[in-house]
Amino acid sequence: IQGSGKTTISSKLAKFLTRQGYRVGVIGADTFRPGALVQLQTMCEKSNVEVFGDENSKDSPDIVKRGLKHFDNSNLDIILIDTAGRHKEEKDLLEEMTRISKVAEPDLALLVIDGTIGQQCFSQADAFNKIVPVGGIVITKLDSSAKGGGALAASAATGAQIMYIGTGERIDDLEKFSPTRFVGRLLGMGDIQAVLDLAKRLENEGDDVRMKRISSGKMNMDDFFYQLEEVTKVGSLKGLLDSMPGMSGMVKEDQVDQMEDRVSKWRYIIQSMNKDEKADPDLLNSSRIKRIARGSGWPESEVKELMKNYKNSKNLMKASKGRQMQGTLRKMGLG
Repeated sequence: IQGSGKTTISSKLAKFLTRQGYRVGVIGADTFRPGALVQLQTMCEKSNVEVFGDENSKDSPDIVKRGLKHFDNSNLDIILIDTAGRHKEEKDLLEEMTRISKVAEPDLALLVIDGTIGQQCFSQADAFNKIVPVGGIVITKLDSSAKGGGALAASAATGAQIMYIGTGERIDDLEKFSPTRFVGRLLGMGDIQAVLDLAKRLENEGDDVRMKRISSGKMNMDDFFYQLEEVTKVGSLKGLLDSMPGMSGMVKEDQVDQMEDRVSKWRYIIQSMNKDEKADPDLLNSSRIKRIARGSGWPESEVKELMKNYKNSKNLMKASKGRQMQGTLRKMGLG
């Protein structure tokens, strides 16, 4: 559907599938929106996925035909086709979709729906399904206040299952649909499973030596950096907060931005430390702090702020006896 973020989803899905071990190619067949092909190519470059397209052609079915021929000998597992957005009232675009479908003979047609449009989803999905049978649904923009209830209406209209949801703007912000998580969001209960998954990952992905060090209050700067990375792997801090029961909507957007900026600064500062300083941050004296500040591009006050938060986190970890989730959130200033 127009404006639902199909091109972004195409690139996110390409990366998602690549990480699953599939060889993926993408065909850019959106000839209506200016810059669509360039956007697709730019985003897919990040995951080394090749994109076929032709900026000089307006014939989408022909581009798809040539794209399939181009990838014919590439030994790919999956070819994604990004088509133009359309609306149920646009007969010409719906007819074009029929022609694209005949050329491509897709194994699966995914309907990408904006999670904010609510009950309009039913009529839109029904119209699409009559033209090209919808095999799966992707819901986007669930990083906003939208809970995505309309997606259930789209599923009812088409008989297709919801397969993926977009939860943010980053290329990694795509996840497989989970009924438990979705119902939690729908009812305003938060995504309890996401919180549990984060806690489990922090516990399981680290080596035993690191975790023993953290839980005993002997955490060094490398361990602190590791935890920052683990939290950002899950997605944005806003996404993490929105997934927590009782926290969704409680923290303002600008506050979340400030938190994320802080984490970004800390990352550069820690990377500017040498091996000995990371292993024993107590070595940091005024001359070392000056050098680290110059190397990271941030003022000395930011280095001192990092040290303050590191020490607080270290003490809290020790006090909480290694309860990873609690320590991580407190360290971020969220608990």
